[in-house]
Amino acid sequence: MNFSTPRTALIPAFHTSIRTGEQPSLPDNPSKQAKPDSKRGPLRKILALLGPGLITGASDDDPSGIATYMSAGAAFGYQTLWTAPLTFPLMLAVQYTCAKIGMVTGTGLAGVLREHYSRWVLWPALAALVIANTINAGADIGAIAAALNLFVPIQVTLLVVPVTILILAFQILGSYRLLTRIFKWLALALLAYIGAAILARPDWGAVLKASLAPSWNPQPQYLMTLVAILGTTISPYLFFWQSNQAVEEEVEMGRSRRWQRVGAEPSELKMAFWDVAIGMFFCNLVFYFVIVASGATLHRAGQTSIETAAQAASALEPLAGPWAKALFGVGLIGAGLLAVPVLTGSSAYAVSEALGRPYGLSEKPARAPLFYALIVLGTLAGLSLNYLGVSPIRALLLTAVLNGLLSPPLLVLILCVANNPKIMGREHTNGPLLNLCAGLATLAMLAAAAALVLS
Repeated sequence: MNFSTPRTALIPAFHTSIRTGEQPSLPDNPSKQAKPDSKRGPLRKILALLGPGLITGASDDDPSGIATYMSAGAAFGYQTLWTAPLTFPLMLAVQYTCAKIGMVTGTGLAGVLREHYSRWVLWPALAALVIANTINAGADIGAIAAALNLFVPIQVTLLVVPVTILILAFQILGSYRLLTRIFKWLALALLAYIGAAILARPDWGAVLKASLAPSWNPQPQYLMTLVAILGTTISPYLFFWQSNQAVEEEVEMGRSRRWQRVGAEPSELKMAFWDVAIGMFFCNLVFYFVIVASGATLHRAGQTSIETAAQAASALEPLAGPWAKALFGVGLIGAGLLAVPVLTGSSAYAVSEALGRPYGLSEKPARAPLFYALIVLGTLAGLSLNYLGVSPIRALLLTAVLNGLLSPPLLVLILCVANNPKIMGREHTNGPLLNLCAGLATLAMLAAAAALVLS
């Protein structure tokens, strides 16, 4: 089949829709997205042009990631800064491949695995995904509450309940378009970490040297930190989320039937590439400056072990001023409010699609009951983890390591899909450069995970 054929000319065999029973009216030109309103301000125009890539990149800097980067900077100063520029092309290759799978096949990653691979491959991967996402979501909810506790003198265990209710309310009641707008604005909260790094007054010469010259530390904790950094930047939940968001964007354009979404024009793939590139660059920029901020303050002051968000912020205040504490808290709240819906949504997308049930944030709960039930159950399960007495920062670091162990087999599956002409069409299989970067990401994850287990 020629996957570059216009969608409206595809054969009726693709008329099976994941949105069963829906009869939408198509726009005159479904491949053309609406232009931003000329009356909008410059920032609104930029946010309107950016798509799922920005949200994916920003959600990658969830409290799990922030905790990992803070711990790395506190324990080792600037020694791990070199991982930021190194991981950027690897993250870009993986996430663009996932976006391309969604755009070309017209369905998410779980749907592709269900159609073309054994159930023995699909369900173990989804089980691991759901477990990791639930732990991660629970730790992120606790981190939001701990950050709120910096501003509101209420116990963290009492704050987690209203935080959970707020997240569920806007995730279930809001439309897809409203949610994406909220997610994009929440992404801006992460810029607070760049401000905190500047207030920390780092030695920029040492920062530049550590960024360009990889270093090694024989301590086992250093190896664990590298695995955690890889695990939190190349995270399993992002693979499923990215592919499904590519599908959701096309549904919003009127392509609610699968046959209307199969294939992708070169211009669409080019836009998706730059969208993902900007999102991953934003993610790594925040990642970089969090390490700079903690290295310039906590490590310099000898506070090499971070247990809670409140401890980290309180330690920043005498070292970098009250604004650093406030910026840290605001960034953590914004990161968590963005990441928890992405985590629970990723699980709901994958399981619903694997079972062939209606799904999607563009659907109403009555039309996709299983999808929304999975979101609610995943969020409530995460909430319950906050009453087990585990330190939020330790739980966040643990989930980053767990993701580092789970990513390699999923990356192998993604590469198999992306290079299968029966699934992608010959013109849309990965090229040599994309395969090289995605393959290096897979090997890096495998090597790091193996080294951690052996040590």
